[in-house]
Amino acid sequence: MRIGLLGGSFNPPHAAHRAATLFSMKRLQLDVVWWLVSPGNPLKYNGNLHALRERAEAAARVADHPRIIVSCLESVIGTRYTVDTVTYLRRRCSQARFVWIMGADNLAQFHRWGRWQQIADSIPIAVIDRASPSPASQGCRALAAQAPQALARFRVKEGDSGSLAERNPPAWTFLSGLKLTMSSTRLRNPDGSWKS
Repeated sequence: MRIGLLGGSFNPPHAAHRAATLFSMKRLQLDVVWWLVSPGNPLKYNGNLHALRERAEAAARVADHPRIIVSCLESVIGTRYTVDTVTYLRRRCSQARFVWIMGADNLAQFHRWGRWQQIADSIPIAVIDRASPSPASQGCRALAAQAPQALARFRVKEGDSGSLAERNPPAWTFLSGLKLTMSSTRLRNPDGSWKS
């Protein structure tokens, strides 16, 4: 089983999460993608974070696909850190082939994640570029960041991304072609409520 893992606050979940997931399924030849709704991002202010159950229920409505599974696993295992989640899943589901999915915006700050090198050594990573309102794309800025520079020799060509789940980490790829500008930040009001 090839399983993609898309972690995030999903505050709120939106159509770009779904589009990126379906795009990843196709390009990475995944059987299923799990949306891991985080109890809270350690790198972000969580004061306007909606209740976990509310975000998970909203995510399930947005996902609306038999191969997208919404999970609150991190709350169950008591963590907010990707490294703990990946370690847990690799121990519990040793026969599964996992791929961590992230946006280019997350790649740009990946070096700030707790034990990011251990994450890269534990699971193949797929990075999805998306349109940026500025002339310099998010992808270009992200690829120049510390973590992708350190992992440059482990980058898998985009044309070979269908084999990523079968590769031993560290291995990562950068997927282009999905051009959506929607973001959770833009879908929140200043008070943290979700825009209609």
